[in-house]
Amino acid sequence: MDANPDAPPSPAKPGVALMLQGGGALGAYHIGAYQAMAEHDLHPDWVAGISIGAINAAIIAGNQPRNRVDQLAALWEAISWPDVPPLPIPAFQTLHDMASNAEALLLGQPNFFTPRPLNPWLRPPSPPREVSFYDTTPMLLTLRRFADFALINDRSVRLSLGATNIATGELRFFDNHREQIEPEHVLASGSLPPAFPPTPVEGRLYWDGACVSNTPLDAIVDEPGNPHLVVFVIDLWDAAGPPPETISEVLWRAKQIQYASRSAHHVDAVATKVNLRHALRLLQSRDAPEVAAVPGAPGQAERRLDIVHILYRPEAGQSPNSDAEFSRSSIATRRADGYRDMQTALAAQPWLRTEKPAHLGALVHRVERHTVTTLPEPNLHSMTDRSARGV
Repeated sequence: MDANPDAPPSPAKPGVALMLQGGGALGAYHIGAYQAMAEHDLHPDWVAGISIGAINAAIIAGNQPRNRVDQLAALWEAISWPDVPPLPIPAFQTLHDMASNAEALLLGQPNFFTPRPLNPWLRPPSPPREVSFYDTTPMLLTLRRFADFALINDRSVRLSLGATNIATGELRFFDNHREQIEPEHVLASGSLPPAFPPTPVEGRLYWDGACVSNTPLDAIVDEPGNPHLVVFVIDLWDAAGPPPETISEVLWRAKQIQYASRSAHHVDAVATKVNLRHALRLLQSRDAPEVAAVPGAPGQAERRLDIVHILYRPEAGQSPNSDAEFSRSSIATRRADGYRDMQTALAAQPWLRTEKPAHLGALVHRVERHTVTTLPEPNLHSMTDRSARGV
């Protein structure tokens, strides 16, 4: 189902949500994606993030619209080491990226994380906050430097941050509409073990939200709100790719498939959930006796949900540790890629130009390789097959 450029635009301005996925240094892609939105005066009403996405989300929610792009760029400048731009030669690019990754492993990243004086393998049992390879305390100060937490807690923009409760293994979303958000809430979402220690929040310890789910769509599905909501899901992991021919490519493809497949499945699952609720509403509106007693979603107001799923497809030859490679030249490349892909989505505007079939409540628009495609409705059978295969 492709977008119809001749369809009339929606009469009401839709609400806008921005979902920022985790992916370490790949999160520089978010800068360009948000920059393109800002240039189109498309500012989110709601920002949700996990891991590095939570950090970028806090910068967006913690600044006025006119300052957000500059502050995002300044943050990434502050957490990266200066480097020599690589020559346009594949072998040199590989060496450059390997050196940048080695620098991060040995020295940490400025204003982000520093190595522990003693390797955790050599330590006796210690307090949980000290059991990691790196100390993330510097990021607490960095967050206060680049985000205004008073502004975040004024709730002009809704902010949701996913973190994993270590004791229960459950994903929790900290939300400025329900609680006061502080730097610790943001850092908790990005506390990826074993590199980073858990972060204490309200007497409980939290790890990175990606330990459970790397896509924060769950934060918005069950919430009432605008009758037309457009959700931009910025996906940092690409499931598609050629068969690997080197061990480096094997490690990179394995990492991509692990994270990307879960994200695609999650997007499909959310769309299916919304469509099933929509079908129940239709049946109940027709007084179908078989569904008259079904509880739940039909009691909520009708809503159109457009999920704009933007897939990051980096150039071939990526290091398997690209998510821990913070060179400024790589940051600039990822930012440019994010800007290009969001521009593709904004030029097509499928959430305004695609007519929603009456039997659906949600549409998924996939943005990849300079193309925007509105997908057929998610197929429950194919989703079950993928789950059975461990996807």
